[in-house]
Amino acid sequence: MEGLINCVAYAGDGQRLGDIDIDDISEILKFPGQFIWIGLYEPDEELLHEVQQEFNLHDLAIEDAHAAHQRPKLEEYGDSLFVVLRTAQRVESEIRFGETHIFVGPRYIVSVRHGASLTYKDVRRRCESSPHMLKHGPGFVLYAIMDFVVDNYFPLVKDLEEEMETLEEALFAADSRKDVTRRIYELKSQLLQLKRAISPLTDVCNRLVRFDLTLIQPEARLYFRDVYDHVIRINETVDTARELLIGALETNLALASVRQNEVMKKLAGWAAILAVPTMVAGIYGMNFEFMPELHSHWGYPATLAGMFTTCGVLYWNFKRLGWF
Repeated sequence: MEGLINCVAYAGDGQRLGDIDIDDISEILKFPGQFIWIGLYEPDEELLHEVQQEFNLHDLAIEDAHAAHQRPKLEEYGDSLFVVLRTAQRVESEIRFGETHIFVGPRYIVSVRHGASLTYKDVRRRCESSPHMLKHGPGFVLYAIMDFVVDNYFPLVKDLEEEMETLEEALFAADSRKDVTRRIYELKSQLLQLKRAISPLTDVCNRLVRFDLTLIQPEARLYFRDVYDHVIRINETVDTARELLIGALETNLALASVRQNEVMKKLAGWAAILAVPTMVAGIYGMNFEFMPELHSHWGYPATLAGMFTTCGVLYWNFKRLGWF
């Protein structure tokens, strides 16, 4: 069936029983202790409706899972939980985001992936290799998925930090000012998207650790604290990176202003030097009969010598002041 990745039944001791059809779910759930783990990827409305009928999922949650434009959150619908996670994946130099919607009940867990997202095969394999943990039921599976999603943010943040270090080195290069400014804004945008994806998970983890959620067993609740710690670390790293980028942008703008001032000083210096011969030539260009040294044999060379000497003195002073 298109959109269906896995539909597996597990015994009460955490052992895998095998793949099953969605139509057989009600038969499997007749046996106490067993639970179902379904994995979906961009399912159509018909498949979602079929899963909804099997587990009696709420219409609003199904609508959210089908639309796939939600912020990370946790909602309770009767005896079930609905969790939304934002996934991230680097494609070349761009970070693309997707969503994972998770329905958690006493004896089932359904994960619905949309957009950019790594497959959860490794998550399932890790859980099945630890039946002593998987016996804690859907609550432990929810932890495993959340831990996988959050851990995938670490290499992305590390890549952005390395790129920031390269950016800082290029910040003082005179031949890449426009590229540096553009890349700073691109990194700020990516960090903002990461912040929007990871920040709401703080509240989600806090609620999962609380004791009023009976779907999460006490043994599994301890593991959500680990996810919470990872979320806090990523949040702090992203905040620090954003502050560094703001500082880098301010430094880049300051350097641009300094370079502009240097250019303006050079232009002003040359303008002052050129003003001298312009002024003298302008005076001698006036049509008056009686002018200094107008009929002198050495008048023209003396005037030129005076202009060149004055320009040389001005150039020497500007050079000494660091204008040239």
